[in-house]
Amino acid sequence: MALLAEYGLIPDVFDTTCYSTADLADAHLQHLKEILLCEGVVRNFRDGAWLKEFEGETRPWHKRGRELLKKLVTQNRLQLDRPHLATAPTTDIEWCDEAIASHRTRALGGIISTQSTSEQFSKEPLVAPITKLSSAAWWANRSPSVRLGRNLSDYKRHLEPVLGCANSIMLIDAHCDPSIQRYADISPLICYVAGRNPQPVIEIHRVCYVGSGARREIVTPGTWEDRFNQAMGPQLAAAGLRVEVFIWDEFHDRYVISDLVGIALLNGLDTTTAPDARTTWSRLGRVDRDDIQREFDPAAKRHQLRHRFTI
Repeated sequence: MALLAEYGLIPDVFDTTCYSTADLADAHLQHLKEILLCEGVVRNFRDGAWLKEFEGETRPWHKRGRELLKKLVTQNRLQLDRPHLATAPTTDIEWCDEAIASHRTRALGGIISTQSTSEQFSKEPLVAPITKLSSAAWWANRSPSVRLGRNLSDYKRHLEPVLGCANSIMLIDAHCDPSIQRYADISPLICYVAGRNPQPVIEIHRVCYVGSGARREIVTPGTWEDRFNQAMGPQLAAAGLRVEVFIWDEFHDRYVISDLVGIALLNGLDTTTAPDARTTWSRLGRVDRDDIQREFDPAAKRHQLRHRFTI
């Protein structure tokens, strides 16, 4: 499963009367909140009609559920999705049908309902009741790390929720140079955010030199601008995107940092055509993610900023 997974939530999850007691609803919703706000996003079905279900007092929505919905909105953890069924859902069963249809077009990490709804989908392993999530294989398979191929397809698959929802995306890789072949997939990766409105703030961070040891060579700011603009400019312009590049004196570790999740990259974002090449990504805790974001803020002055420019 992706480090930031996308889930479908059926409205009954937020309905107090769908639990045996209000306290049971409170406990399960609190647990779900902690998971979603750290490692998940939620699919907003039918162009946002799913979220509108919770407006007003149409059902006895649990207080904890309302809090979760507000957090999902304010933290930008809702991803719009087009309608998939011919008619708009009016029941929890129909919302589950919509979620399954959506999953068949673009895979969900799982669909969470309550017991009564999930019983109607006993042959669908993707649907699990919130009270028995630990019994669902897809929930048990959640992990803070993932092994993936060093190729654009795998990078895109694991970053899809980030590229689709995040307001800010920092690609931190000391050796990122789109003018060389192994980093040629940086532009196509970034271009997956094309069409979003508003567009996210996208940054690339790298060091000012190439090589190591006695072969280390400082590259001039103008040369870096030329390399990035020539290699990435046409694709970004065609996609209507802007990227800011930061050139630093020195750093080593590599990350993807966003407002939704932080990911540590053992090998950076370079790709290879070697079919068996693998790498490991790990999800960061929120405190560490925020600290790394501050580390690469020029105002923090933890590193010396040599140059910055916009593509």
